[in-house]
Amino acid sequence: MLKSIVSKQKQDKERLLSLPYIERAKEKDAQKWLSSDLIKVILGPRRAGKSVLALRLLKEQSFAYFNFDDESLPGEEKIDLDELMTELKLAYGETKYILFDEIQNLPNWELFVNRLHRAGYNLVLTGSNASLLSKELATHLTGRHIPIEILPFNFTEVLKAKQYKVTADTLSLPDEKAKFLAILNQYMTNGGYPEVVTKDVEPRGYLDVLFDAVLFKDVVKRHKVRFSEQIDNLGSYLINNVSSQYGAKKLANVLGFKSQVTLENYLGYLTEAYLIFFLKRHSTKVGTRLRSSKKTYVVDNGFVTAKFVQHSPNAGKLMENLVFIELVKKGNQPNRELFYYKTRNDREIDFVLKKGYKVVELIQVAYESTNQAVEEREVKALVEAGKELSVSGGNVPLLTVLTWNEKRTVEKDGMTIQFEPLWEWLIEETKIA
Repeated sequence: MLKSIVSKQKQDKERLLSLPYIERAKEKDAQKWLSSDLIKVILGPRRAGKSVLALRLLKEQSFAYFNFDDESLPGEEKIDLDELMTELKLAYGETKYILFDEIQNLPNWELFVNRLHRAGYNLVLTGSNASLLSKELATHLTGRHIPIEILPFNFTEVLKAKQYKVTADTLSLPDEKAKFLAILNQYMTNGGYPEVVTKDVEPRGYLDVLFDAVLFKDVVKRHKVRFSEQIDNLGSYLINNVSSQYGAKKLANVLGFKSQVTLENYLGYLTEAYLIFFLKRHSTKVGTRLRSSKKTYVVDNGFVTAKFVQHSPNAGKLMENLVFIELVKKGNQPNRELFYYKTRNDREIDFVLKKGYKVVELIQVAYESTNQAVEEREVKALVEAGKELSVSGGNVPLLTVLTWNEKRTVEKDGMTIQFEPLWEWLIEETKIA
């Protein structure tokens, strides 16, 4: 059976390599590690483009390929790994490069990977489970791997897929600016999953099915969850309350969880599956961090639109979720470099960015920034937080209000607040011709 599966997957490999491809932002950095003997581990949610990126990284090499997420496999625990290696050699020759797709489906995969690594193989792995990075990798492959995280397309990758080139000239023309903002609005509503962006699929139907499939495969099935309806309700509740704060005790009561421990476990499963992110409150006091409510975000705005119970999600919530996910895509690790904040007067700051021990930027997201009351609220919160957090050398962090399409500067109490359009912030690392 393995012989036929390897043969079929070899055809799949060639087909995938022949398809049109949108270059990913992390591809060049990942390419630098290819010749290293470190194990390359590409992590991220299902259908975000991990496999295609891995294949593209290896396209100039002679390499073997095997996907452990193949439904025709007899059951991962029954795979004869020695037979698998024999069939891969027969199909691909004596190559030292091997790509293993969705490696988390193989029980005790780390033992198999370690054995091949010691034998001199250059390995690229993909996985749809965040715990590979935080637990299993750290435990079993310490110092011998390089993690590469791939999430759905960011905005610059969406522009590439739409073949839209941003130039100073086009953005100065009202019609072109409107077209550009329409692409942004579509991205904010439907998200950045490659299938949604590049193909003529109905976003809500596709993403509704994808979310449920991930919930079943990577949560219910993987963790043998007995009460699947309960975790489905939890996922739906969190999506419908995106960018809102929650406390575990209150959440358990609202959703009828008899055990808060079970709730915490389920929250962890949703995080592992790259469906939900949680953001902690920034504080120098450990007790405050532990006791404070967390905020919840979703890996892709398309899931919010697809699973929202009301007619459509609030534009402000979509914009805040988009900013959070883009901050993560830019390399800011939640709860290490990225937090939210509450001032002493209980004014909330959407995002706090840190470098080491130093707070470097405070970001507010305001879709309705032209409203005078909204402006005053956001500016007052930033000024107050800026004073409270300028504890590292007395330097006030950069204060930013991200708007839909407004750019200006406000001076308040000796501080400067930059109002910046969302689109400009999203492409600021892209050179505009």
